[in-house]
Order: sequence, then structure tokens, then C-alpha cells
Amino acid sequence: MSFDQLGLRIELQKAVKTKGYTTPTPIQTQAIPVILDGRDILARAQTGTGKTDAFALPLVEILSRENGKGRFPRALVLVPTRELALQVGESIKAYTRRVSLRCTVVYGGVRINPQINRLRRGVDVLVATPGRLLDLADRRYLKLSRIEFLVFDEADRMLDLGFSEEISEILDLVPVDRRTMLFSATYTRQIRDLAGRMLQDPEYIEVTPDHTAAESVVQKVHLVGRSSKRALLIHLITRGHWRRVLVFARTKHGANKLTEKLAAKGINAVALHGNKSQSFRTRTLEAFKNGEIRILVATDVAARGLDISDLPHVVNYDMPGAPEDYVHRIGRTGRAGVSGIAVSLVSDDEKPYLQAIEKLLKQKIPVEKVDGYTVDSDVPDFVLFRPNSPSSEKKADQDIKEIVDRRNAAKQRSQARKAKATGSRKRSGPESKSRSGRKNPKAGRKKQS
Repeated sequence: MSFDQLGLRIELQKAVKTKGYTTPTPIQTQAIPVILDGRDILARAQTGTGKTDAFALPLVEILSRENGKGRFPRALVLVPTRELALQVGESIKAYTRRVSLRCTVVYGGVRINPQINRLRRGVDVLVATPGRLLDLADRRYLKLSRIEFLVFDEADRMLDLGFSEEISEILDLVPVDRRTMLFSATYTRQIRDLAGRMLQDPEYIEVTPDHTAAESVVQKVHLVGRSSKRALLIHLITRGHWRRVLVFARTKHGANKLTEKLAAKGINAVALHGNKSQSFRTRTLEAFKNGEIRILVATDVAARGLDISDLPHVVNYDMPGAPEDYVHRIGRTGRAGVSGIAVSLVSDDEKPYLQAIEKLLKQKIPVEKVDGYTVDSDVPDFVLFRPNSPSSEKKADQDIKEIVDRRNAAKQRSQARKAKATGSRKRSGPESKSRSGRKNPKAGRKKQS
């Protein structure tokens, strides 16, 4: 099937060709006719399957058939993150400008006044994150009573981020008589409940289930001690001459710390997470896409919706707690038919996460050794003993093992003494401090005889 067989006006067909698309993806082939036919839909599709155009094209097609009723939006697209809002907005604008419609994007983390000014000029399609949308509505700069189409993009991530209450508030503001489209990568109980509340006799569409990974992505696992992860990552980047890498860390603090350590080794790296300002995040993503930044260390939330062409490597520095997030992470590479490599650094305590991922994928991920770094590899001869390495423990002298054991035991005793001393100070702390919190120099002194 081609785009000209989907019932789209000629202007939109030209816009699609300008993007370089010739054949609709499976989600587009299934969703576009259903939406044009007037049905609500519940679609299960991942990022990278073309789902944005699956709802953007029919949405713009229907809105273009009649003039708007004023300056307030007729279609609302809700997304979980700022990055995804910008990406979705860019895609929709490529179509609205062809048919004289207006699309505006609003999100938090930036000044609200420029967004208010754009809304005052009028809007047909509004792409928004829930928090900023409600802020604008509360200030009466935005009315949602004329919404004809409501789209939830990546609804599962929206719920994961705790937007349930905001979603309920938004549903109270939009008309009951509307068309609703819900897109999600997973089909959890929460999603089913949300669909039951919002959708009227929906068409269920499923493309690329969440337990599949793109064939263009080569997956591999390195079993490594947690304390050796950073050294292994640096080795892989430098010896492999990796030119552009997206590294996933579990926490904001972890992303910052890893970035600092990489920079100390002369590796150009930047951290990306929710504590960074929107202007910083936008500049950073643009620099990463342009090749100005070699390593981007990101958390799952910040990386959600990233669409970076020609990204050769993705690294799971910390394994994700949810196996579905693994599929999303590695989907950042191997896009548009270009092959990519996804590497996971798995410590002993993370093996249950790996097992859950393999169960979801219904396949084993190949384990590769890296001599001198992974626990299952041969240890170089100059290393006399590496604890927790089976091959090293076999060939190390018993004397060396005993020395290491004694040092570890001494270290544990020292830590126990420090912990005990700290606890003792905490118990006596309130008696030896003044109201200002400073130590009282007279407290604890012995009375002179």
C-alpha cells in the first residue's frame, strides 16, 4: 500500500514525500483508515514504528476539511516529556503548514509568557505536557471546551511518571463528545482502565509488541563487577573508537557522577536528566545529534522520545528495573534500517533484571568476554589476584588470597568502628549543640579541679 491509497489530500501526500517516506509503516496502514472512518482507537505501538504520523496525518486531514471556530484548539495531543512534545510538534507542523492550520507546543521548564503569546494568536492543534497544560488552563489562557480530538501519546509512560491525577483533571475539561486515540507501548491494567474511561467502542490495533527488539540491533552482555563498570565502559569507548554513544544510568546522581569521571579521562560527555533546564536539554540534544558531544549519559525519563538518526551505540550502564524499558532503550539505535549495537554491563546483583529481559524477549542475549574486565574473562598475567573472578582465583597463590582476606577483614572492622562512633555522636549530639546548630565549646568539657 502507498500513502495515496489512504485517503489523504494531495498536500499531505506531498508533505510525506518531502520527509522521504514512500510506503506507510504497519501502524500507519492500520490506524489511518480507522481514524478517518471516525473511530476511537487503542493502539499498542512503540517509539520508532511511525506512530506519530499514524495519528498526525488523519488528524490534520479531518481538521483541514472545515475552518476552525476560533483561537482555541480543536485537537489536543498529550505527551509525557518535553523532548517528546518538541519531537511530536515538529512532525505535526510539517503537515499543518501545508493546509493552513496552526500547531503550537507547550511544556514546562521554560518561561510561560512566550507560550501564552503563541496561544493568543490562535491554535488548531496543541501538543502539550499535562502540567503546563493545566497551568495555562487554570490561568484562563486556554480553553479545552472545543476539543474535537484527544490523543494520548505514550500513555503508559505518562502513568509511570505519576500523571494520573492530571489526566483526570484534563478529562473533566474536555468535551465528552469527542474522538479519542490512545497510544501505548505496553498494555497494562492501568492502560486498560484508562481506555475504559476514555474510549467509545474503540478499534484495537497492535503493532510491534513490547517483547520484540529491532532486528537491526545487535545485542550483547558483559558480566562485570559493579566497581569495574566504569573502567570497562572507558575501555570500550576508547579501544573501539566509538564516536557517538547514548549511555543509560538509573539515577540523576549516577548520570552526573559517571559524566564527571568520563570527562576526567578526557572523554567528551554530558549528562541529561530531569534536573537540567529545558534550554540546556534542547542545546545538548542538538549538539549530540550534530556530533559535537561524543557521550550522552541519560536517565530513562530524559531519553524518552529521543529520535537520533545514525546512533551506532547504546549502553545500559545500569540495567533497567522494568524489562519493557530495555526494549525502549535499545530502540534508540538501529533506526531507519541502520544497524546499531546495544551493550549491557551487568553486575551480579543485576542478573535478575537480565533474566526478566530475556524472558520478555524469549531469547538469550549473547554474553561476551572482555579480557581483564569482565568476571568471566582471563585476567592478565600482571594482575596477581582479582577477587570475584573465577579464573583469577584458580591461578592466584594462596598467600595472596590470605593477604587480601586479612585486608578486607581489617577494612570491615574499621568501618564498623566508624559506624559505632558516628552513632554515639548522633546520640549525644543534641546535648552538645546550641540552638543555632553549632557545637557548644563548653559542652562535654570536664570540670577543672
